[in-house]
Amino acid sequence: MCATIPPLRTLVRPGADPGMRFPGDGIMPTIRKASRIIGNHLVLRDAKVSDAMFILQLRTDPRKKRYLSATNPDLAQQVAWLRGYESALDQAYFVVEDKGGDKVGTIRMYDPVGDSFCWGSWILRAGVPATYAAESVLMLYHYAMEKLGFSSSYFAVRKANRSVWRFMEQFGGVRTGVTELDFLYEAKRECVLQSFRRYSRILPDPIRVFHDPVS
Repeated sequence: MCATIPPLRTLVRPGADPGMRFPGDGIMPTIRKASRIIGNHLVLRDAKVSDAMFILQLRTDPRKKRYLSATNPDLAQQVAWLRGYESALDQAYFVVEDKGGDKVGTIRMYDPVGDSFCWGSWILRAGVPATYAAESVLMLYHYAMEKLGFSSSYFAVRKANRSVWRFMEQFGGVRTGVTELDFLYEAKRECVLQSFRRYSRILPDPIRVFHDPVS
């Protein structure tokens, strides 16, 4: 378990986006899409229909799909899902890119419940730098908790995916249950704040968030 850190109350700063929610403001957070979230070496970009082939290739990769929910290999179905996502208000699905614009993975937040959110669809292409895993997770947590105002997250990891559930436990994940296939986790904000400090070398500066209209 992480040590308890008193929740921070962040005041709205001059020029802050009025759509953002901050811890302690008494307003229930909601998921909001961002066109781009810029970190140290990575960018989280809102997923588009044109990403369908890349996403399908990731999700049907023989090694990676062992730990994912089943994905139909039909490209048309992936395109249709992304078209539906364009109007979705309860999730944010990001393609992870490096600063050169090369696609390296995906990550998604969805199913908000109170001040908690679920996240997953976290897949990184084989051969990317090892720090990309930590940076992409830190960026999502920073956006969700420091920008949108969520206080915790919940997620599931396949039992057989030992390297990933051990990784999640280093980032504040506490096991809360188990199913036939998965370990269930929760990560509270005070624990995630500790991971921000512990891995500050990976994400040394605050993320930059852009809400430009998605073309």
